[in-house]
Amino acid sequence: MWDELLLEAGLNEREVRSIMILGSRPKMKASELAKELNTTRLDAYNSLSRLQEMGIVTATADRPMLFSSLRVNEAMEHIIQSRKSQLDRLVGGFDELSKGITETDASYEKKRRDIDDPRFAVLKERGHIYNRLQKMANDAEERLILLLGQFGILHLCRNPDALEAVNTAAVRGVVVQIITHLDGRTLRFFDNLHESIEVRHSDELDSLGFVQDHAEVIQYLNIEDNPVGRGKEDAALIIESGPFAGAHLHLIDAIWEGAVHLNVARARFTENQINDPLRLTIGEGSFLKNVSVALGFDGQLPEEDTPFDPDAFFAAGNEVNDARMRLTEGKLSNLKVLGIDIGRMLRQIGCRVGQEIAFSLRSLENDIEFLDEMMDWWEHAGLGLLQYHVDPQFHVSVGLNHPPVDDPDALPMWEMDDGIIEGALSTRFAKDSTVVIQRTDGSGTPDDLWHYIIHRHEYNTIELED
Repeated sequence: MWDELLLEAGLNEREVRSIMILGSRPKMKASELAKELNTTRLDAYNSLSRLQEMGIVTATADRPMLFSSLRVNEAMEHIIQSRKSQLDRLVGGFDELSKGITETDASYEKKRRDIDDPRFAVLKERGHIYNRLQKMANDAEERLILLLGQFGILHLCRNPDALEAVNTAAVRGVVVQIITHLDGRTLRFFDNLHESIEVRHSDELDSLGFVQDHAEVIQYLNIEDNPVGRGKEDAALIIESGPFAGAHLHLIDAIWEGAVHLNVARARFTENQINDPLRLTIGEGSFLKNVSVALGFDGQLPEEDTPFDPDAFFAAGNEVNDARMRLTEGKLSNLKVLGIDIGRMLRQIGCRVGQEIAFSLRSLENDIEFLDEMMDWWEHAGLGLLQYHVDPQFHVSVGLNHPPVDDPDALPMWEMDDGIIEGALSTRFAKDSTVVIQRTDGSGTPDDLWHYIIHRHEYNTIELED
């Protein structure tokens, strides 16, 4: 669109509209133009004055003056030629002045960077931000990290010079890492990256920024709501500080370890599945202490050497061996003695199943439709029966076919079943800041073990009962 190009060239909206109007209807009075623009005559005169200075608008010597403009394509060509001439003059002047720079002068930048005092500045507009990224990529010696959020890969690919600089850095041996939040609409853009660049996906990351070596960090402060916009409202803070960059890298390394490789995360959109590795917590506390207690060893060693006693040696060995034999009987309670929490592991597996259910139903915008589909899945999986009611308030009752039992050696499948509910609801409402999910105990009967209450500020409270 011509108007978008003119805006990109630095004109404001009123000036662009003036060109569009005058280019098709020459010889207009300022008052007539003001009426078309729905503005004051003074504002119209200000716009006309600037466009006259640029050589786009002309005026007659009549009283009142009549204004005309180049046609929109001619105006754009005129601006381009003016900018080219201005750039040529800048380049020529720069080359001329650069001839007189001494070696001492040239080393100023290096000396400036060697100063320990941190420096910062604010960058505005996406083009300027990615120009700085291009420089960071060119200067990188060891490591370059890009936090691209959900649509950052699109913005990078729309800045070909910055993209080329990032790929070139990877080719010359710089370790380039990208952490992103995958979106099915932007998957194809990752094919533009050099094969040596490792990309990982993180559900927890929406921020944008860049880190170069231990020297420089760019952190976005604001980004346009429209992901395909020109980024006029984008703003970022650039920080040149070794200690700050080092601290930022430690944080990024922690995110990197928990992120998922691109090829694995891509399956979410190509196969509609979550294939991410599932990391389980098997227990907590001191495992050395748990094993020592299970083997009947108090952990205390004599402070001084004692005479060797064969009988005591073999007796102690027999006691440990007997304890180990008891631990190999295949009872779940033995795992609990060692600090391995099967219930927690099953709940985490259930949460993952619930996440996948919610992911597969993400196209359903209505929460009731989502619950209907979840109920169907629950019933067909043989886990029990889900039902929702509106009296006394909207709630969903959850029946478990495998309620908790007191047997310490029974596999606690109820933990996995309950985890499915927890994972599905948490995933469904995770990004809704108006929702808080609370789990409370019920009456303790198989059809009322615990409740999930969904507090939604602007809607009625939804209560889920187990």
